[in-house]
Amino acid sequence: MRFGVLGPLAVWTDGGAPVRVPEAKVRTLLAVLLTRPGEPVSVDRLIDALWGDRPPRNPLGTLQARVSQLRKALEVGEPGGRSLVAARPPGYALDAAPEAVDAARFAAALGREAADPLARRRLLGDALALWRGPAFADFADAEFARAAIIELEEGRLVALERHARARLDLGEHAAVAAELAAPAARHPLREPLHALHLRALHLAGRQDEAFAGYHALRERLAEELGADPGPELAELHRSMLAEGPAPPPRAAPRLPAALDELIGREDAVERGRALLAGHRLVTLTGPGGVGKTRLAVEIASRSIADHPDGVWMVELTGPDDVAGQVARTLGLREESGGAPFAEALRGRRALLVLDNCEHVLEPVAELAGRLLADAPGLRVLATSGEPLGIAGERLEAVPPLDLPGHETAPDALRESSAVRLFVARAAAASPGFALDDGTAPWVAAICRRLDGVPLALELAATRVRALGARELAARLDDRFRVLAGGRRGGPTRQRTLRAVIDWSWELLTGPERVALRRLAVHAGGCTLDAAEAVGDTGVDVLARLVDRSLVVRTEEGRYRLLESVAAYALERLREAGEEDELRRRHVLHYTGLAEQAAQRLRGPEQGRWLKLLDEEAANLRAALGDGTGFRLVNALAWYWYLRGRFGEARRAFAGALSADRQASPARTEAATWLTAFTMLVGEGADSEELRQAALAEHDDPFAKARAEWLLSHVHWAYGDLTENERRVDRALAVFRERDDRWFTAAALATRAKLAVGHGDLGSMERDAVRSAALFAEIGDPWGRLEASDALVRRAEITGDYAEAARLLRDGLRLAEESRMWPEASFRLAGLGRVALLTGALDEARDLHERALDLARRHMARSAEEFAEVGLGLVARARGDLDAAERHLRARLDWLRGIGGTAGLAFAHVQLGFVAEERGDADRALALHTEGLAAARAVGDPRAIALALEGLAGARSLAGDHAAAAGLLAEAGGLRAAAGAALPPGERRDVDRIAGRIRDASGVVAKTGGPASPGRSAPAG
Repeated sequence: MRFGVLGPLAVWTDGGAPVRVPEAKVRTLLAVLLTRPGEPVSVDRLIDALWGDRPPRNPLGTLQARVSQLRKALEVGEPGGRSLVAARPPGYALDAAPEAVDAARFAAALGREAADPLARRRLLGDALALWRGPAFADFADAEFARAAIIELEEGRLVALERHARARLDLGEHAAVAAELAAPAARHPLREPLHALHLRALHLAGRQDEAFAGYHALRERLAEELGADPGPELAELHRSMLAEGPAPPPRAAPRLPAALDELIGREDAVERGRALLAGHRLVTLTGPGGVGKTRLAVEIASRSIADHPDGVWMVELTGPDDVAGQVARTLGLREESGGAPFAEALRGRRALLVLDNCEHVLEPVAELAGRLLADAPGLRVLATSGEPLGIAGERLEAVPPLDLPGHETAPDALRESSAVRLFVARAAAASPGFALDDGTAPWVAAICRRLDGVPLALELAATRVRALGARELAARLDDRFRVLAGGRRGGPTRQRTLRAVIDWSWELLTGPERVALRRLAVHAGGCTLDAAEAVGDTGVDVLARLVDRSLVVRTEEGRYRLLESVAAYALERLREAGEEDELRRRHVLHYTGLAEQAAQRLRGPEQGRWLKLLDEEAANLRAALGDGTGFRLVNALAWYWYLRGRFGEARRAFAGALSADRQASPARTEAATWLTAFTMLVGEGADSEELRQAALAEHDDPFAKARAEWLLSHVHWAYGDLTENERRVDRALAVFRERDDRWFTAAALATRAKLAVGHGDLGSMERDAVRSAALFAEIGDPWGRLEASDALVRRAEITGDYAEAARLLRDGLRLAEESRMWPEASFRLAGLGRVALLTGALDEARDLHERALDLARRHMARSAEEFAEVGLGLVARARGDLDAAERHLRARLDWLRGIGGTAGLAFAHVQLGFVAEERGDADRALALHTEGLAAARAVGDPRAIALALEGLAGARSLAGDHAAAAGLLAEAGGLRAAAGAALPPGERRDVDRIAGRIRDASGVVAKTGGPASPGRSAPAG
């Protein structure tokens, strides 16, 4: 993870994605830690920085809560991020490596030396490029940041001065004079900075300004400091007098003046300059509207000092006479055989920019080759939709601007160069427009829909005044009409979005046009195999389209169209009358792919096929939208389950069943899956009723066995648990008879979990171990997770928390690697239970909060319930009874709706403990009585024991200590009979109740302790 303080506070993942740190106090905490990264900051200093002279009532506890929030934010940004915030006496430290903090990288660069001026210039330029604004910009007035800001800003000035000195050594006099004007004005008494500025003015031929600046500075120093100019300035003045007039300026460059700021291309400019320094022909390629011309102008403008004998730009507008256009720009005579370029350019260090080469590739390639051969000092920078294709050419693809990530907060969006460009142009076209909470989601959508292409963003920005950001985003399906006009001047081909793509289309051959329009039927790109199968598109044609910058080949080897190009190509596909046939081929191809994947998702290739289906998600959704019957939805069902896409799956199955009502085995299978996903999204329907209705449709024994296992597995902890176990037993018998190892292993894993319901730890262990062995032989990652679940429960019940934590960590790693997010949520919450049992309450809360967030994002209701109940347990352990009650009550209605009797038993007992700890004996008695009834309905001896212990607490609070002691003894007997005596870490409630009995009556109660605060009841 990387941190930025050279500008507004920012955090990025190692991959460059922004990380959102919400809430002002949490950001302040991070900022304080970043003033001394790697070193501990005392608790007192942190509290003072966060709250000043108005601390909260419990400052230490509140600080710990903010630390927890910061850890959570960093962990959400990147796994392992929470460990960066370490508790270290006398407070906390941010354990970030020096290279992870931009300020530390800047300081390291400032400390390095380079003898060569060019190397110094690059080193210091890279260091200055780290700055995004004033240091700690959003904490400029904070006392805690003052010393760090002063130190960093002084370093920035030192770097600026060294950088300017290196550039002066390289002859960049005019550029340095221009760039130092503003810093010199901001620091009117800084002599080294002014000496460099005056020197640059003098060397650039602006002697009058240099002498006037010196005299003004001398007067200012005398008035404000009572001092004369120092030795450096005095020596500079003498040298300027001795040197007299500066040498005549170099040939004036012939470049178009930039009318606005170039946004988001700083790295590209420096990369282009570096390429020009090492290669004589550099071609900027990219799709129309991506900003090749503007980038070339900026590269050339900043390279003027590197080419003292001239910089020229030729916009190749006409189809003929390329040599003549170049000659006229250079001011040379035209001759029948071309222009006398060799004589004019030989021996000169010059740069020639050839713009818009794609429509005259042959003559441009011929001329560029001749010029470079005849004039060794010449360099050529070309812009073209495709390469010139001559020896010595170095290609530099110009990509679209960076798109925003998933975050839509304004601060996060400003990290995107596409957003910055759009906002800047929209504000210019519509005064008063700003990126705020209201506009941010729509701005992000516009930038994504337009692929970050600068021309498209600029055209869209002109429409904000008339439509507003929200309406503009909504109308981009009709982008060619919405983005027609709004830009006058410049080449006709760049005045509308359609004109940009028309220009490229007209340059294509017939086969290339066919291939491009057929690629439009793919959503989100395609593989080479898919392009060949669906559109009869060969690799040679695809390669030409990539060269022409109309098709993008990704690092993964996929071919995709920018969204605007795809919309244009789809129009052409319809004009050709091919759309219906191509969509039919598309559906058949991706249905076949899904069916192939379905056979491999249960086994060792699971990870590879999950990744493949992830990559094809957009194509699969498009195929579903075109109507495929039951083949595609049934083939994708297990993929959707493994990925936790329960809502998406439910909608797809409901749509398929609505479209085809004719009875068939495929329809019965689809109806079973719809029931399963309905149970998983948990909308309150009784799970037992849903199961019975779905299973009644099955005739085929093997299909019915699969359905009985599936519908028992997805909601094993809800409904009629005894009937669930009978269904799994029936299914297991069928699987064994057919020697189906995968389904046998799956059924054993489910039966192992169901054994919790009647306290049979022996059966639980036997089935889980056998399931784990089978899944290990098969090599199925999900199966290994599923089999380990019951082993985790057994380790918790028996108090082997180290083993439980090991299994959970291994499972979490596997779930995250496989991107099985509901499974990851369960294991995060499981680790939270272990942390709770071992007394690490802060860690327990963090883990449960992460689990709850993950479950909610994936609509995994069972995982959500497990995490929420866990937060209630943690809150009760911390003594926050109000929060405990809120969390425990949050899922009661849902549990009642789905028939979650075991979960209701556990929740009522925990709520009874809350009432007891508040001193409300009547309320505690009522809740524990209700909990005991539910536990007896389930039949789990451990759940019954827990409810009896709760009743003992209520009875002892009411003064009936003898009855309370008897209830504890009965509970202890049940636990002993189940082989699940309580370990020391789980005895808090029972010891508290037994102590009250002993203190009040002298009776020593026989206890077995409370149930594990893990999933002691199946749903709890």
